[in-house]
Amino acid sequence: MSLYDRLTEDLKFAMKSRNQLRMDVIRMIKAAVLNKEVELKRDLDDAEMSRVMTTLVKQRRESIEQFEKAQRQELAAKERQEIEIIESYLPKPLSPEELETLVTSVIADTGFRSMKDMGAVMKAIMARLGGQTVDGKRVSELVKNKLS
Repeated sequence: MSLYDRLTEDLKFAMKSRNQLRMDVIRMIKAAVLNKEVELKRDLDDAEMSRVMTTLVKQRRESIEQFEKAQRQELAAKERQEIEIIESYLPKPLSPEELETLVTSVIADTGFRSMKDMGAVMKAIMARLGGQTVDGKRVSELVKNKLS
């Protein structure tokens, strides 16, 4: 079952069970995917949909940070619940050890050794990851450590 079909089925189930938060989050995901499809003028595959949802998670994390600064814990808690729902549709993220192994193997395969090559290494790593969820900052730190 494709990710889009899974979202549609889960939306139906959330409506039947009257789970308002889950309904809202799934509708928000579908709207973000639809906007991206309109922008690109084509249907998205599962990997591209995962990237859209990763962006949604990142936005929620930034919102949590702002809500906590403003002492709005109830809003921060709602954002955390939304993140949990969105992440349930994302592939399992790589462990730190798996990520480090991947970075090491890409650097070895590409033969890059200097910081000037960081952009090319990052591009190769992201291409290998496909639609998998990964923290870009963490990957960047690992690459910097390996190249310096």
